[in-house]
Amino acid sequence: MGDATAGLTATGRVDALATPLAHEPVPEAQRIAGSPTTGLVSLGTFGDVEVGVWEMTPGTSTDVEDDELFVVIAGRATIAFPATGDVLAVGPGDVVRLTAGDATVWTVTETLRKVWLA
Repeated sequence: MGDATAGLTATGRVDALATPLAHEPVPEAQRIAGSPTTGLVSLGTFGDVEVGVWEMTPGTSTDVEDDELFVVIAGRATIAFPATGDVLAVGPGDVVRLTAGDATVWTVTETLRKVWLA
């Protein structure tokens, strides 16, 4: 996954929608459908919590989650949890909590961008 650092301005502001992200293809072992790419930028820390922006282009991939809270700021996706059968449909304005160790399947239909805290 592309990783960069784009710290907050001196006034504590960043344009999360316009922040450029360097994308890389989702690793083949995680790719289920399409040719999704992901990009990531770390904005820094707030206490012991890391804050950043992450984006995935359309396609389907698997992941194993870390403890994370995120807010979707653009795009649409579903996040399936095979262990429980739960499926979340997410879009702009949604706040989601993920738990470390959960296996997920992300199906992005519109490039998804989120601000995350972990």
